[in-house]
This record gives sequence, C-alpha cells and structure tokens, in this order.
Amino acid sequence: MKQPLRFYSIGEVAQMLSENVSLIRYWSNTFPKHFKLLRSPRGNRRYTEEDIARLKRIQHLVKVEGLTLPGVGKILDEENPRGKKADRDVKALESLREVREQLLEVKKLL
Repeated sequence: MKQPLRFYSIGEVAQMLSENVSLIRYWSNTFPKHFKLLRSPRGNRRYTEEDIARLKRIQHLVKVEGLTLPGVGKILDEENPRGKKADRDVKALESLREVREQLLEVKKLL
C-alpha cells in the first residue's frame, strides 16, 4: 500500500537542514521549477520528501562543492526529470516519431 504524502512546514525543513528559514525560502524561490510546493490554507509553504531531498542536494552543492547558484541550476536541470533533460528527451522522441512516420510512408510506396 502506498504511503500517504507527508508535508513539512518551512520551519521543519529549516530545522532538518540546520539552515535559516530565509535561506530555504531563497533556494525555493531561486529554483521554483524544481519544487512541487503546495500552500496550506493559510498560505504557508508545504514541502514534500522529494522537495527536502532536492534542498539537501542544493545545500550540498553550495556548501560542500562550492558551486554558484547558476552552477547548481545547471546541475539540477540535468538531474531533474522535469528540467531541460526531459525537454531534450521529449524532442528526441518527437523526432523519432516523425522519422518513423516518414519510413512507413516510404514503405507504402515500395
């Protein structure tokens, strides 16, 4: 049975990562396409386990690896299936479908 989705407040996330709430908010705002942020009825940010894992990745890249935020963005885009890599994959699949259709048309003519 699938586990119910658990949400965490920004304060809980900040505590988990031993960071300031403002830094968690900054990272979330800097890389919005990499988070599935939901809001509580009061408008507070709610983070999933996946969001927390991504924040831990950002924290590691910035604080341990010493990357700049643009550098982190490039890595996230490559790693994140919703990022640029996914866009390239979709375009490649569309191109392959077009080639297949053209080959099927050529086959009919033979």
